[in-house]
Amino acid sequence: MAIPASTNTLLDHKSLFRQLLAGCYDAVLITDPNGHIIEVNPRAVEYFLHSDYETADKPIGFLIPGVTPAVVQRIRRGLGEDRHVMLDATCIRKDGTSFPAEVTVSVVDLIDPGDLVFTVRNVERRKRQTARFKSQENAFAASQSALFACAPDGRFRCANPAFAEMFGFDDEEEACKANFSDLMPDDPLPALFERALEGEKAAVRIKAEADEGAEEIEIRLAPDLQGKKITGVVGSLLRV
Repeated sequence: MAIPASTNTLLDHKSLFRQLLAGCYDAVLITDPNGHIIEVNPRAVEYFLHSDYETADKPIGFLIPGVTPAVVQRIRRGLGEDRHVMLDATCIRKDGTSFPAEVTVSVVDLIDPGDLVFTVRNVERRKRQTARFKSQENAFAASQSALFACAPDGRFRCANPAFAEMFGFDDEEEACKANFSDLMPDDPLPALFERALEGEKAAVRIKAEADEGAEEIEIRLAPDLQGKKITGVVGSLLRV
């Protein structure tokens, strides 16, 4: 018996859709309208450590706790007004470990009208990097050394409170209105700045006048590296 052309077209669309799923960077979980899993892509198997057979017909809450049947229905109502719904979620792997994720939910007519697509992006690495950057930012602010970063033309991109205090600025924002050559014009500092732009690290001790007499300051300069590209100069000043 010949298969109707419309059926062939539907099969072709499903085949194409599954090929697209296989190439997705994110994990994709497709559920029926009630939130029971009917298909997952290879990235979902990688993320959750379950085979597609192990997740078949499981409720979506099996992988994304908190997405209960009641939540699925609320999501469906929300999709009646918007094209997609976004959730911050914690997902559970087969081994019991978890990872933070951004989940986007949309509707697709794959097997039945109203099937749901849960697109899961693992943001574990991003959150870890954010926490590390925040720790570095806190250390930068708390350091007793005067720390700064400059653009190649000498404009200060950032400075910490100790830097602002050392040069008599009200705050770091005011300090960043100055230029390296304004604050440190004496030899050998301009030459060391240029050497840092060429990839060298350098340190020097200088004598500076202060209210309580002369003081010695150690100045360190180094290239500001973004990967292998030098984007400016970073430095520190410390009273010794």
